[in-house]
Amino acid sequence: MKFTMDRPAGGVNCIRAYAPGQINVNDKLLSTSFVITPTALMENWPPQRFEDISLEHLQAALALAPEILIIGTGPALRFPEARLMAEIQRRGIGLEVLDTAAACRTYNVLVSEDRKVVAALLMI
Repeated sequence: MKFTMDRPAGGVNCIRAYAPGQINVNDKLLSTSFVITPTALMENWPPQRFEDISLEHLQAALALAPEILIIGTGPALRFPEARLMAEIQRRGIGLEVLDTAAACRTYNVLVSEDRKVVAALLMI
């Protein structure tokens, strides 16, 4: 699925396209899980499968103090364990859990609104 949003001025990270197993960020193709913000890209985020996601893995994303954290769970929508979601909400961070395609679209919309968003995206 190709997105039509142009990369905003000022070097903001933008997701250009999504296909199963591959995401185009600023014309760079990524095929492993990653964390993205408008100003940072952390490639090779350790969990590669939904079952591997832990609070420890999300610490890097949470350390960026996002207003909203998006978790892309791969090709299907799946919810992390309640304990993990409760901890994120306890910190006052909005949480959106979506399949990765929807997470990519939502990330771009929030970036265009100048929101302080972090997306942690699983490929599979």
